[in-house]
Amino acid sequence: MNIRTLILVIALVGVGSPLRADEGTHAPPPTLSYAFSVRATLAPPVEQGEVDQGRKRFIAITGGTVSGPKLAGEVLPGGGDWQVILPGGLTSIEARYFLKVADGTVIEVTNPGVRTAAPEVIEKLAKGENVDPSAYYFRTTPRFSVKAGPHEWLRRQVFVARGIRKPDSVVIDFYSVE
Repeated sequence: MNIRTLILVIALVGVGSPLRADEGTHAPPPTLSYAFSVRATLAPPVEQGEVDQGRKRFIAITGGTVSGPKLAGEVLPGGGDWQVILPGGLTSIEARYFLKVADGTVIEVTNPGVRTAAPEVIEKLAKGENVDPSAYYFRTTPRFSVKAGPHEWLRRQVFVARGIRKPDSVVIDFYSVE
């Protein structure tokens, strides 16, 4: 048997028996580590109306605070949250804003996510009513843009976040995936 035939046989045998995760070595499952929270104050929504089968709206971020074991500072005014409320209780979210932390570093946050609930709960949230956070699912996958230096760790890790919508603000708890 020549080398080409041997490679072909190995390749064909490999196609018929895929490697399962429990066969061989694998990494331990990731864990989450709480990093910080953002409490962003919000302006009233700007309603665009029905566009592409969804109710589009923009909510300006007017300021806020950053606190936690890994980061502290303020939310700068001027960012915002672009939302599309879709039929069936799904809201698509894309927030972009800046944090200014205690040492003066400005960090850009891009935070896409989803909020899901029964349609009547989504409508209460859209109206700015107070809703128990256990009544909805609000998760995001933030990305950070920051200059080299002491906060560069934000670019070097993956984060997930959980949101809680208040009548005039939103609280986002950020967790690094370890």
